[in-house]
Amino acid sequence: MLSILKQLVGDVDGAWAAAISGLDGLLVESYSATDIDLSLLAAEHAGMLRSTSQVYTQTLSGGTPREVFVRAERISVFLHPIGDQFFLLLALAGRSNLGQARLYGRDAAHRLEAEL
Repeated sequence: MLSILKQLVGDVDGAWAAAISGLDGLLVESYSATDIDLSLLAAEHAGMLRSTSQVYTQTLSGGTPREVFVRAERISVFLHPIGDQFFLLLALAGRSNLGQARLYGRDAAHRLEAEL
């Protein structure tokens, strides 16, 4: 799993970290090109993904979210669910390539699903 995360960070322009987390917010595996601890990032985004999923499935009847992307001034985060209990988190610089994040992130999530 670690090799997939490292490759993902290397393939996406502006990516600096990738992680697999449970929807409970606990890290399963992570890789960061910086010294930033990804535990807090994973925990906060797990809550966001749970809330988003509840709103889209129950309130809006829109089905399960397939991707979530949050762009702030200095950081962007791409989330892709892996099965029912996990998700891929890809952390990027604020103005990174969303197309690459989506393309390579989706592929990585499918490969990781086979390993979980």
